[in-house]
Amino acid sequence: MNIVMHALLIATAAAATPARPTPERIVYETGPCFGFCPAYRVTVSSTGPGVFEGGRFTAVKGRRAFRVTPAQFAAFRAALQPERPIGKRLLGGDAGCQSMATDQITVDVRWIGGAGRPSYLSAYFGCDMDRNAILFRRLRTAPQALPIAGFIGDPHRPK
Repeated sequence: MNIVMHALLIATAAAATPARPTPERIVYETGPCFGFCPAYRVTVSSTGPGVFEGGRFTAVKGRRAFRVTPAQFAAFRAALQPERPIGKRLLGGDAGCQSMATDQITVDVRWIGGAGRPSYLSAYFGCDMDRNAILFRRLRTAPQALPIAGFIGDPHRPK
């Protein structure tokens, strides 16, 4: 077999091999409210590593590394999956926010990598509170799937 034929076979085999999806990452970030709401960011990967970044009213300030099991990542993803749009904003002044209560938190979620397209959700919890109650409950409870409760602490107790 000549060298050109060999190179063509290698190129054809490489093109026929499907590309592996990159590991999936989810970035979940809470913004501050008027009261004692914990403000933090957590980034977690489907391969296990995670980083918690504590801000206001959290038990841990700054960066803290942790690991998740495949089951924990899957539970976190499953809790957020129904809310995974291509890109959605639910903020004051947007068309989807007809009535608004003040002093609530905002949660931003970004999905990166994996089999899906990158996407994000930005939701202000004061936006049409009754109509969006299921969304807000899902966003509020999703981090319970991760081993970060000790980093967040008790949100009802000022630090």
